[in-house]
Amino acid sequence: MRIKLSCLLIFIVVTFSVTGAEGFLRTEGKKIVDANGTEIVFKGMGLGGWLVPEGYMLHTSSGGGNSPSEIKTLILDLLGEADTEEFYDNYRANYVKREDIQRMKEFGFNSIRLPFHYDNITPRNQPGVYLEEGFAIFDSLLSWCEDNEMYLILDMHCAPGGQSDENISDYDPLFPSLWESEANRERTVDIWKEIATRYKDKEWIAGYDLINEPKWELGPNNQLLRELYIDITNAIREVDTNHILYIEGNWYATDFAGLTPPWDDNMVYSFHKYWNANDQGAIQYLLDIRNQHNIPLWLGETGENSNVWFTELIQLMATHNIGWAFWPHKKFDSIAGMFSAPISEQYQQVLNYWNGSAPRPSAAFAKVALQTMTDALLLENCVYRPDVIDAMFRQVEDNSAVPFADNMVPGKVYAVNYDMGRRGVTYQDVDYQNIGGGAYNNGYSYRNDGVDIEECSDDSTIGYNVGWMDNTEWLKYTVNVQYPGTYKVRFRAASSGGGGKLKLVYNGTALQSLINIDNTGGWQNWSDFHTDTIELNAGENSILVQVIFDNFNLHYLDFIPVNVSGIDDETTPEQFNLYQNYPNPFNGSTNIKVYAPVESDASIEIFDSLGQLVKVIANKEKIQGTHVYSWEPTGANNAGSGVYLVKATIGEQTFTKKMIYLK
Repeated sequence: MRIKLSCLLIFIVVTFSVTGAEGFLRTEGKKIVDANGTEIVFKGMGLGGWLVPEGYMLHTSSGGGNSPSEIKTLILDLLGEADTEEFYDNYRANYVKREDIQRMKEFGFNSIRLPFHYDNITPRNQPGVYLEEGFAIFDSLLSWCEDNEMYLILDMHCAPGGQSDENISDYDPLFPSLWESEANRERTVDIWKEIATRYKDKEWIAGYDLINEPKWELGPNNQLLRELYIDITNAIREVDTNHILYIEGNWYATDFAGLTPPWDDNMVYSFHKYWNANDQGAIQYLLDIRNQHNIPLWLGETGENSNVWFTELIQLMATHNIGWAFWPHKKFDSIAGMFSAPISEQYQQVLNYWNGSAPRPSAAFAKVALQTMTDALLLENCVYRPDVIDAMFRQVEDNSAVPFADNMVPGKVYAVNYDMGRRGVTYQDVDYQNIGGGAYNNGYSYRNDGVDIEECSDDSTIGYNVGWMDNTEWLKYTVNVQYPGTYKVRFRAASSGGGGKLKLVYNGTALQSLINIDNTGGWQNWSDFHTDTIELNAGENSILVQVIFDNFNLHYLDFIPVNVSGIDDETTPEQFNLYQNYPNPFNGSTNIKVYAPVESDASIEIFDSLGQLVKVIANKEKIQGTHVYSWEPTGANNAGSGVYLVKATIGEQTFTKKMIYLK
């Protein structure tokens, strides 16, 4: 029996791709190949959080919203049934759209893993009944994958009753688990047979991931798990002999005891890997299984670590010819994925209520707040993390450094805008990955490398500074010197105790004198420290900041012209001036150049097209001569595309210029 509801009709597919896969994927010995025998190595992304909301992604855990059911209970309590259904319609519609799949294809991914809850496609209390709205979501995603020639793997993330006692399986201890109920296991088999019946002819379906991360005490040989897998396999093979089956081990897809030898000639063993070392020893037992049984391996889920860890993991998988799928592509206020959805002020108030630190909001306020939450999930409203993608693709094969931002000289080079590249090439940091030891980035802000970055309260900031600096650590910057000549470098630093020392290295040559960082009275009490004058060549140059003695935070380096060539005609007028920002239009950061013929107070503010203040770049900062400020709308600012005004008050005069930001 099947029923059709109307709440998710936006997902119904109205057009279909005319492209075709190279036949069905299948296993051939230790490889996955297409119909032509060409090997396919997955470079995939898991759409975590979309159809299976998780508390840590939505920041609801501290309020008791960990599992999908707990999260829905919180929302129902605030909104009621009708508005809750509307919320989930918007949530699902915005979380993953065609544009998300297109962007992943552009980045270099070739496959998608779709985690789903069984109740997406069948009501919990109605076995044998199937929801067309849920399958319409699957169908839409499949059509987007087809259009972009990306493979899709369907993953049952929440089986009836829950396959583990963890939130990710939506387990409720008041009811029997998957392993404690024969009815739940039979229903799991039936659901997979229904899925296979519907998708048996779809060539861009790369297969079925039968049960995500089982975790239950099932005895030394996992007999019940093996029996269930075989029952599911037999049911699928009654209607579908085309698709690969992916078999996860017990205990978070790590224990394959009792699951060998293979019972089907078109199956893959799928393991998950988190928070351990990226060396062959960590996966040797899996390689042994592959070699003994001549069967492929797939790393079906991994991630939630530093960029260094990502790069080294993918290199390890490439060495052993194992495909992978990372987790996830989008979360709220996170640096460890490709996209980060911002938390609105209204949504934060709802979160504060749930965690007990704010009064209960009205139903009307909660509805608006949760609407801002779903709006934030749209790709165009998310913060893009280019360093994550760079680590997952370019850095795997390329050991060079590339600029993270347009660091223009003269002007400020913000400490957090060091180059993108591997550890030891663009930066050195003591704690740089999580292999069981906890945090790899103490501030957990702005970028996903080992460099410790925190929010900054200084004036003239893009929102962040480098902190927790240790001896031997360093940061490398590619700077574009517009005018060659003599400069002073002003370091903006803060220290709670003093005694810090740093060294400046220019194009591989260390400057003779060290810069002493004295006690400023606190980690966010900022003061200026200067170098002697240095000579800079025009064009692209390398600047490296090396920590000799720690105990300070670093905000920016300000390159101030002393005696330079080529700047006089342009930047030494008799009058105060604000120049047009460059580049303009811009994507990323832009530079704002001002001139003061005598020492004067300078205030720089950014406004949107409605006249709302967006950012204070400088607040009565004393300048003389040419000064260049940088503004990066991403990160904490999270400005959308559009026209902005920069207002500069220098001395007694005020200037404005239009800027165009293309996100």
